[in-house]
Amino acid sequence: MRRNDREVTDWEEITDIIRRCEVCHIAFHGVEYPYVVPLNFGFEVRGKQLFLYFHGAAEGHKHELLRENPKVAFAMEHMMGISGSANGMACRCTAFYESVMGEGILEYMEGEEKIAALHCLMQHYTTGPLARLHFEPEVLEKTAALRLTVHSFTAKRHAAPVDAPPKSIKAPDVSGGGGEGRRDA
Repeated sequence: MRRNDREVTDWEEITDIIRRCEVCHIAFHGVEYPYVVPLNFGFEVRGKQLFLYFHGAAEGHKHELLRENPKVAFAMEHMMGISGSANGMACRCTAFYESVMGEGILEYMEGEEKIAALHCLMQHYTTGPLARLHFEPEVLEKTAALRLTVHSFTAKRHAAPVDAPPKSIKAPDVSGGGGEGRRDA
């Protein structure tokens, strides 16, 4: 890690960062390029072992790639704000964030493990008891539940100074037309 002054190593702080993240990006081994998919997730810690859980349709390109190679990388972030420059200089802008990234092995969950994985995922996005959650069998049949056993990871934080909380700034439209931005074909 280049900015080791921003590294987070405390286990409780790392799990707090994960709790604040809303999306986890998974990078699969593609044929020519990596294939990255943003996914909802849940997580579980057993001792010092981190597990991430995902769900989605049981078919598609990510499943083809997963069957070829279960080794994946992941990244998740929690944006806390952007600090703008008083004089409008872009070089003086900075983002305040927390992130966790790493790699591991992704595998399919079935049966009771699949139900437990989906409960774990739901717990990440809901408050209150989950005992009342019911998964319809016909939907479960079409849903894949995945567990990422994390083999290594790092966490990082760039927090705003206490005396200067972050504020959102609107970036100027530099697209040259209609505010659509650049798109490569």
